[in-house]
This record gives sequence, C-alpha cells and structure tokens, in this order.
Amino acid sequence: MNLQGLIVCRNLLDEEIFGGAIDEFEIAARLIERAERLGLSGNLYRAYLIYLLAHEPNLISTTLEAQGGKIGESLREIFKHDVEILLPILRGEVWSDLKILNLYKPTVANKTFAELMRRLDNLRSADEIADAFIEHYKNFGYGDIATYRAFRWDNGLVGVRHFETIRLDDLIGYAHQKELLTGNTTAFVDGKPANNVLLVGARGTGKSSGVKALVNEYYSQGLRLVQITKPQLKALPDIMEALRKFLSKRFIIFLDDLSFEESEAEYKYLKSAIEGGVESRPENVLIYATSNRRHLIRETWRDRSEDHDELYRDDSTNETISLSDRFGLIIHYYAPTQAEYLEIIRSMLKRRGIELDAETLRIEGLRWEMSHSGRNGRTAQQFVNYYLGQR
Repeated sequence: MNLQGLIVCRNLLDEEIFGGAIDEFEIAARLIERAERLGLSGNLYRAYLIYLLAHEPNLISTTLEAQGGKIGESLREIFKHDVEILLPILRGEVWSDLKILNLYKPTVANKTFAELMRRLDNLRSADEIADAFIEHYKNFGYGDIATYRAFRWDNGLVGVRHFETIRLDDLIGYAHQKELLTGNTTAFVDGKPANNVLLVGARGTGKSSGVKALVNEYYSQGLRLVQITKPQLKALPDIMEALRKFLSKRFIIFLDDLSFEESEAEYKYLKSAIEGGVESRPENVLIYATSNRRHLIRETWRDRSEDHDELYRDDSTNETISLSDRFGLIIHYYAPTQAEYLEIIRSMLKRRGIELDAETLRIEGLRWEMSHSGRNGRTAQQFVNYYLGQR
C-alpha cells in the first residue's frame, strides 16, 4: 500500500510495517510484539495503525493541544485527505495471509484503547473517522498525556503506569467534603473559575484518596494529576511551563502530606507559584495539597513569645499563616465518631457481600481500633482486610 501521499501523518512512513521494506514474517513478528506490549487485538494492521494515529504526535494533535482544542478548517481538510489514503486499513480491509494476525487476542487487552477501536468500528467514511480522531485528541490528547492519568516529575513528565483505581463512590462518609471537592474540580474541568485546594485533617481520613479518585472520575474530560514532592517545589516554574503546552487538558499538581519547618524555605516557591509570582500560573493548572496542619508552616511557642528575635513579630506570624490562605478552598476532614467508624466498616463489608450483626461488628471493630492507629477510614479498611483474610 502506497502511503507517500500522506501530508500531516508522514511520520507513519518511518514505520517499516506500513512502508513495505520488510517481508511478511518480519511484519508478523513485529505486529505480534507490539500487540502484546500495547494490548492490541483484532486485525493487527488496523489496530496498530489506530494506535499510532492516537498516540504518536502529529500536526493535528499538537495543534489541538496548543490551541486549547481548536483547529482550522484547512488543517481539518488536510487530515481528512490523509485518512482517505489510510481508509482501507482503518476499515479493516487489509488482511494478512497469516490468519492469527486478523483475529489476534493479546494476553492482556488495552481496555482504554479498545473503547476507541469500538467507536471506529461503525464508521466508514473518511470524514467520520477523521472527526472521531479529532474528538479523541480533544478529550485525551496524544502520547503519554493520552495514555496515563497521573504523572510524576523527573526533569520532565513521567507517566505512572499503575495508578490507583479508586473512585469517589469507594470513599465512605465525608459527603460534604466530597461535594466541595467535586464542585471545585467540576468547575475547573469545565473551564470555569476554580480554587487551589488545601485538604486538612487527621491522618487516615481519605484526603489523599479523594484527590486521586478525582482523576479517575474526570479522566475522560481531560483531567490529569502530577504528583510532586516538597524538594521539587523549586521546579514548579518548569513544571508549569511544561503543562502550559497542553491547554486542552486540566492538571492538578498534587502535594501529599505537606508541611514545613520554620527553617525550610521551599514554602516560598509554593507561595509564589500559587499567587504573586512574576510569571502567572497557567489557567489549566491548579494545586491541591493535603496536610495534617491547618497552618502549613510550623509555629512554636518561641515564635509567639515577646522576646523572639524577629523585630516585627506580627509580620513573621502573618508569613506562616498567609501560605494556607493562598489556597482559596480549605476542606477540613475530622476523625469519625464511633458510630461513623462502625458504619464505614459495615459498608465496606456489605460491598463484599458480608453482613455482621451489630454487636459482633461493634466488639470486633472497636477492639481493632484500640490496638491500632485510632479511629479513621484507614483503620477501618485495615480491619476489613484482616477480617476477610481470616475467613
């Protein structure tokens, strides 16, 4: 098949599988290797081409990202021209003499990619297929941004391969906190004004899980998470500049269990990034942080004393408080009451099809609480794990 007429998808010419430079057995070997590595199924010629179009950057996908989901009509027409050339493969009309390549079943299927494949199954024209890819680029992006829900920073974005699959419905209790969190995040994803968020409260109350669950809820709407550590706060300008390139996506920069000692200066980078720096924060970025402290910078009794070395003590106190105030939304998480703690356990067990009588639940649940880290959702989950393991 001659692909020399491609214009915006000319990167496909670098792929020898479609270039005809290797024999059919080498093509088969490479297609099977990619099918197993990428989780491709069905007609592997078609599946691999769709994967390349969806994943590898081209002028269409990069323009959509840079322009916040917008694309000119001329560029759209050129893309349709390329899709017309690729149409026989995209419609599954190119088959291999090796039947296994036409109905391949990988060891582990790529479920996310399979959704795009199913959508394309019912489309026949170049116009329909081109528009489907454009919609895919708008919703998911390309490359690692399309593949991963969460990232870490290592002098660049690095995808997290095994991100937690937790959903908001998995988090029992804290309905008011979840409502505040989802309300702010929904506004952010919809392109409306939204606030940076500080989640404050006792350990084990689901603060971090709540933030991670948001990404799973809003992934298809373009939300991604970038988790960084306190020492990486110095790199915030670089991180934000990298995220600025993906304007059709929304990013939460996530700082877990955040607090500062009075001798640590990293908080100034965070303070500047949230508000007041020379370079503005991109509109597609918010910062969410969790902490056990309402005021992120530790204040000692010495800080409050009249003979403290600081000449203007009120200024020093305001400095420690103002960082928390930079977060427009502060959500408080409190340790559950005994009744709420037992209800969390009951709900977790019920989801596993187990009903404990109230007295047994109370005795066993409270016994576990007293011998572990107190009364919270994490302790409840640990008890449920123990109970299920003993059955």
